[in-house]
Amino acid sequence: MTALTTEKVLEQDSAEASACRKAAIRLVPLLALAYFFNYLDRTNVGFAALTMNEDLGLTASQFGFAAGIFYVGYCLFEVPSNLALYRFGARRWLARIMITWGFFSACTALAQGATSYSLIRLLAGIAEAGFFPGVIFFLSLWFPAHYRTRVMAWFLFAIPVSSVLGGPLSAAMLSMDGMLGFAGWQWLLVLQGLPACFLGVLCLKILSDKPADASWLTAEERVALQSALDAEHEAKESHSFRQSIKDVRVWLLAAILFSYIIGILGIGVWLPQILKTHNLTTTQIGWVSAVPYLIASAAMLLWAKVLARKRRYILHLAITCATGAAGFIFSVVYSDFILAMVGLTIALIGLSSVRTCFYSIPSTFLSKQAAAGGIAFINAVGSLGGLVGPYAVGWLKDYTHSFSAGLIAMAGMLCLATVLTLVLMVVVKKSGSGQG
Repeated sequence: MTALTTEKVLEQDSAEASACRKAAIRLVPLLALAYFFNYLDRTNVGFAALTMNEDLGLTASQFGFAAGIFYVGYCLFEVPSNLALYRFGARRWLARIMITWGFFSACTALAQGATSYSLIRLLAGIAEAGFFPGVIFFLSLWFPAHYRTRVMAWFLFAIPVSSVLGGPLSAAMLSMDGMLGFAGWQWLLVLQGLPACFLGVLCLKILSDKPADASWLTAEERVALQSALDAEHEAKESHSFRQSIKDVRVWLLAAILFSYIIGILGIGVWLPQILKTHNLTTTQIGWVSAVPYLIASAAMLLWAKVLARKRRYILHLAITCATGAAGFIFSVVYSDFILAMVGLTIALIGLSSVRTCFYSIPSTFLSKQAAAGGIAFINAVGSLGGLVGPYAVGWLKDYTHSFSAGLIAMAGMLCLATVLTLVLMVVVKKSGSGQG
């Protein structure tokens, strides 16, 4: 390689790094904030239920079903939504998703009973379908693999942060009970739903569909970053969406995600009511629930740093799922409040770190053509766990009059996820693709 050629390569690398820094600063905070409210919308019903269930006359099973039916609409429209995103562009489609989901989330405050509550949550799921896999696909259009893991970790950081801040925030909003004639849970749902509409409008102004469209990058940065991304996509196996859903790796990932989501949403929706069994007040529940998520947030970032260096995505996926299972089992065996909280914290450390490992895997073997639909398909099938998890925990609570059975069930599903991940590791090694 001549000195002139070496200089050009270094200049391109420098331009690529500069473009990624600018993109991370401009795009990731907005998307992470949107995901903060997105995930808050899925779990804030757990806090609303502290008073809403009595007002609407909901049993634990009815509440669990209504919270879970959100995922029926979400899963049915996941793949069509992401194919539309691929066709119309991420900027416009992500904005549409945010505006409509924010509207229906706020409308949940209008529920009058189990039927209307379930119907509105179904519509909210339809509106929100495609957001998460859409963002994952969008990040793959902007960041090469060696940047993507850390960028994804900062985006996913919104999940535990939403739980850290969401607890005290939700408790404070519940205290607005009676203001202007509305119940506290109604204020909670409206004030945590409407910000998504504003963020959707902001997306139209700030996002760009791909580096080539970004006027805020220099010409050199646009060319360098787009060239790196094009080279990366060309190096992958050629898949269409139809081919991707015939791939055993895609189905294994969907099954792993299904098992995982039963655990993460089971605890996300029911943690406030689990804490209520320890005779805590609503305000205490808000603050106490934040502690395990705060610890899990820090652990997730540290884990992502290790993952970015090692790139052993599948191995770390197995470890994180097993950690979640171990934490749930510990919280049942040692049911004293302090020890139970230690167990739940261990579980949440594992559960919070799963996604960074998991969503780094599909892009290692799916081409750009298949990624939008393939990731959406994995997410759609896997997200059915969102219907099973909350309902199963509620049904077991009604049947056994204890949350212990639900915690054991979630641990069992995470053990299954661990086994399936080990199977995936064997399949990947045989195919010679991806990172073990």
